[in-house]
Amino acid sequence: MTCVEVDTPHGPARAELHCAEEGRAALLLGHGAGGGIAAPDLVAATRAATEAGAHVALVEQPYRVAGRRAPAPARQLDAAWLAVADDLGQRWFPDLPLLFGGRSSGARVACRTAEAGAAAGVLCLAFPLHPPGKPEKSRLAELDAVDAPVLVVQGERDAFGRPEPAHRREVVLVPGDHALKADADAVARAAGEWLTKVLRLLDQPLD
Repeated sequence: MTCVEVDTPHGPARAELHCAEEGRAALLLGHGAGGGIAAPDLVAATRAATEAGAHVALVEQPYRVAGRRAPAPARQLDAAWLAVADDLGQRWFPDLPLLFGGRSSGARVACRTAEAGAAAGVLCLAFPLHPPGKPEKSRLAELDAVDAPVLVVQGERDAFGRPEPAHRREVVLVPGDHALKADADAVARAAGEWLTKVLRLLDQPLD
């Protein structure tokens, strides 16, 4: 494991790198709004990704690095994320496809920046479809805007809602709520199976 600091337009971010034996892609994972990169679902996804053949960068947003718990505005989160992706792509993962992902707020950032960052796929852990009890405030447009393959791993009792499968979007339900703590193995299994498929597609030569 290696920790690196990355300058962004909104202060330094930090990335914890976990390398696969033979990395065929790199997966960048972001944390939730008030949590960090040690969340059980992020740890499970990291394990699954490295076993499947993808390097992983667990990305801490600048507000977390600065010791704040309240998240920055969406525009700042997205700008910092893209700066990290660009830096890591050049310095650590040259010539490798980048996959974006994260839990909750981090999943939203991954979706919003997927096109600009040319992400080859997006892994969403506990995507917050709407605030609890407010289904009218849907964030489905962020998911729908992603053209790359998407996996959503969602707790069966998630108060933030449940996205439906769609074209190029798989949804896997696992035991538990929004925290995705109840069955880390189920999270790892879902992430690993999807990543294996995506990596296989990326390995295919272009016609």
